[in-house]
Amino acid sequence: MSLELEKREFRRLAKAARIRAAAPRGDAAEALARNVRQVLGQPLPRVVSGYLAIDDEIDIGPLMSGLDADGAVNVLPVVVAKDAALVFRHWRPGVPLEVGPWNTQHPGPDSAEAVPDVLLVPMLAFDGDGYRIGWGGGFYDRTIATLRSQRPTLAIGVAYSGQRVDAVPRGDHDQPLDWVVTEEGSLEIGGAE
Repeated sequence: MSLELEKREFRRLAKAARIRAAAPRGDAAEALARNVRQVLGQPLPRVVSGYLAIDDEIDIGPLMSGLDADGAVNVLPVVVAKDAALVFRHWRPGVPLEVGPWNTQHPGPDSAEAVPDVLLVPMLAFDGDGYRIGWGGGFYDRTIATLRSQRPTLAIGVAYSGQRVDAVPRGDHDQPLDWVVTEEGSLEIGGAE
């Protein structure tokens, strides 16, 4: 089986597992926010890229609101081209949003762009080596590789603890995360640059 077919089947199974992991999780968003804040420490990074949860992705809304209140600049990712890295636009609660690919939401082109110091990365599944699998567009892998080639960038995967698997199928272009943080705790990945 080719890697692409293996990933496609893996995504299908991971999506079903994430639905189960997300089923009623009560205070998961608040617990995740506490755990990410512990990883970030003080002083806070200047620019943090988050996302607005889609379907059963873990909600990082409380985390983003808290970071905003404490002076961090929040940005959201924007897909600008199929095979390009993401760009990031300033976002605060109340900023008008546009709908992007895969039902994502992001600020329009009138919002200023910024380069994040920290990426909060959603996923379908992750493993103990810090590899994740998303929807298959490769946007985060390209972006992490591009940012890391330019400056230190912290990539933190955020997920439900039930999304952990033994191994994620991966290829040469897949980028490891520096941390994975869930509602139950955090996992620092050794060897990630």
